[in-house]
This record gives sequence, structure tokens and C-alpha cells, in this order.
Amino acid sequence: MVAKILDGKQIAKDYRAGLQEQVETLKSQGYTPKLSVILVGNDGASQSYVNAKKKAAEKIGMISEIVHLDESTSEEEVLNELNRLNEDDSVSGILVQVPLPEQVSEQKVLESINPDKDVDGFHPINIGKLYIDEQTFVPCTPLGIMEILNHADMDIEGKDAVILGRSHIVGQPVSKLLLQKNASVTILHSKTKDMHQHLKNAYIIVSAVGRPGLVTKDDVKEGAVVVDVGNTPDENGKLKGDVEYEDVKEIAGAITPVPGGVGPMTITMVLNNTLIAEKMRRGIK
Repeated sequence: MVAKILDGKQIAKDYRAGLQEQVETLKSQGYTPKLSVILVGNDGASQSYVNAKKKAAEKIGMISEIVHLDESTSEEEVLNELNRLNEDDSVSGILVQVPLPEQVSEQKVLESINPDKDVDGFHPINIGKLYIDEQTFVPCTPLGIMEILNHADMDIEGKDAVILGRSHIVGQPVSKLLLQKNASVTILHSKTKDMHQHLKNAYIIVSAVGRPGLVTKDDVKEGAVVVDVGNTPDENGKLKGDVEYEDVKEIAGAITPVPGGVGPMTITMVLNNTLIAEKMRRGIK
């Protein structure tokens, strides 16, 4: 068996085409979605990622701005800038790029974003709504993973799913989304015993740990769907996933590559949430 390659780039391209149509419809009604990103400092990876978001937003007809603050900017100054965006009626969605400099509390910043503009889905109010099954902004990587699974031609209901990693960014929210689809979910972490046996029983594996080579061919059931969220750069700067891709694709039923798998879908879901934010505040379903 050779796995179906779940091409995140193509899935994202198709999804963004649908978003662009919706943006055009909104613009014809006099509304243009706007994404504002706060970037503090000069981290190269963060700058690249923020620029990619801006480019993607503008390509589908949205307005996008980067508010670039100096590395030495105080927490108070960041919060003041964030409050300005909260109050700006032209701004549909806000996200703050992390990591932040040590003098700025990430938690305080995330809690200061207007929940109705929180397109990253990390505000405690939105996380809480997710866990009680209310409509809300869902964190973008988990949302992108679910869209990728839709393309695996697999009925999730009743299937055993294993999540590697328990972060609030990926592991925990994607487990909740899978539960909503009636999967039976197990989360593995650094204290888990017999990780191999848990993986071997899974029909769905989502790995979000950041340890290249963590998941091997011996860990994967034949025909399983494997989603690799890992993106660790090697000594040459090439991104490596958590999964031994070349070996695992010979036994899996479907698999995401790294790069070109989950990454493009994460950015796409930022755009998706920005569109939703604009519709919600304009009273459009």
C-alpha cells in the first residue's frame, strides 16, 4: 500500500478560492474584511510567517496590515496598540504573533484581545466556548487539520484517534474537534507508557510534538491516516516532521507531507476566521 498524499497546498488553494468568492460578496455589500497582525521584534521565522499571512489575505481580497513594534517595546505599549485595534471598527480580526519578548506577557496579551476579533482562537472565552460546543473561533491549526481529514475520504465516527502532544495550541483543541465527530480520542504525552501500542491501535494519528522521527513505520497500523504537525528545522534549515515520512507512507492509508501539509491550512484558517469575524459583526450568517 502507498498512502494517499494529503496535499495541504492544494487543499488550501481550493479552500481559499471559496473564501475569495465570499469576500467578493461581502465587498459588494460594502464590507471588506481586515486582518491586523501585531509583530513585536525581529524574529526571522515570525516575520516570514506574518508576511505569508498578509500576502494570503490580500490575494483573496482582504485588507491586511502588520503592526511592527520594536523588540524593546514595553508590555503597556503593546497592550495600548492592541486596544487601539480592538476599538477600530475597520478591523475584523486581530492576532498577535508569538513568541513575544520576555518583558511582554503572552497570556496577558492574549486575554486582552477582543474575543470577537480573536481569529487565532486562543482567548479563554473562545477556548471555553469550544469545550462546551458553542459557536466560536477555533484555533487555526486544529481547524486546518480537520479540513485535511475531510480530504482523507475517511469516516471519523467511531474511529480510534491518537494525538501526540497536549498543547493548548494543537493537541487539546484537535482532540475536542475529533470528539465532536464522535471519534474515540487518546492524547499521548511525555509521561505516557507504551506509546507504541497506543499508536498501533489508531486509525487516525496526529503528531504535534516537534521531535523528528518520533513516529516510525512500526508505530502505524496499515491504512491509518497520519497527520504530521511537526516542523523542526534541521542544520540546513530544512523542515522535518515528527513522522518518518518516506517509510510511513508505504503503510499508511493517507499522510501529510512536511512541508506542504498542515502549514498552508493553518494560514488558510486564519483567513477563514477573519471572514467569519467580519460576518458576525455585520450580522451576516
